[in-house]
Amino acid sequence: MQVHTSEVARLYQTEFIRSARAVGVLWAVCTLCFAVIEVVILIQPSWVGTRQLHYRPGSPPPQAGTLGLFEVCLETDWPVPECRGSLRTLTPLPAFQSPAVLVCISLAMVWASVGCLCLFRFCNAATVYKICAWLQLTAGFCLALACVLFPDSWDCAEMRALCGESVSSFSSGNCTVHWAYVLAMLGILDAAILATLAFVLGNRQDALLPDDVKDVTGLLLAP
Repeated sequence: MQVHTSEVARLYQTEFIRSARAVGVLWAVCTLCFAVIEVVILIQPSWVGTRQLHYRPGSPPPQAGTLGLFEVCLETDWPVPECRGSLRTLTPLPAFQSPAVLVCISLAMVWASVGCLCLFRFCNAATVYKICAWLQLTAGFCLALACVLFPDSWDCAEMRALCGESVSSFSSGNCTVHWAYVLAMLGILDAAILATLAFVLGNRQDALLPDDVKDVTGLLLAP
């Protein structure tokens, strides 16, 4: 009976190790995808865009375009919009410097967590998971602050030129939030989920060690 119980426990532990490794690989892939999403959030000029407005025939059509942290893009007769800004030099629009800096910090934290994946070959897995979890929590916190400060900065010349004089803080006038801002808010949720999963995986690493390794570790740590 004792032998049978030992075999069942070993089989359960083996399956548990396989499941944990599969979840760890999925977490690493999602972390890499989140890092790519952060780049898209930073560079895309689609945080705010004009609404589809109706106008009288014969009157000039209202200006249409989108706005991001670094560029303002206006629609023209050509398929490619006319963009004004300094994306190449990574100089944000004056009104959105704080959100841009926070998104850059968030981006750096996420890519740092991606770089920490290389440490699994050299360091304890639980330690690496927890380091990545804190980095991802920091990234999510900075991204959340950026999403709050961005609408607070709408009372600026760039927003008035694009969205009308009715623009004020947290009031976009003739504009509405576009997909890049929605993607940033989803990124906050993504960072929270990835950080929580990393903490769980880090705390479960001791349970993944085989019994003989635990016994040896216990003997080495014993006084």
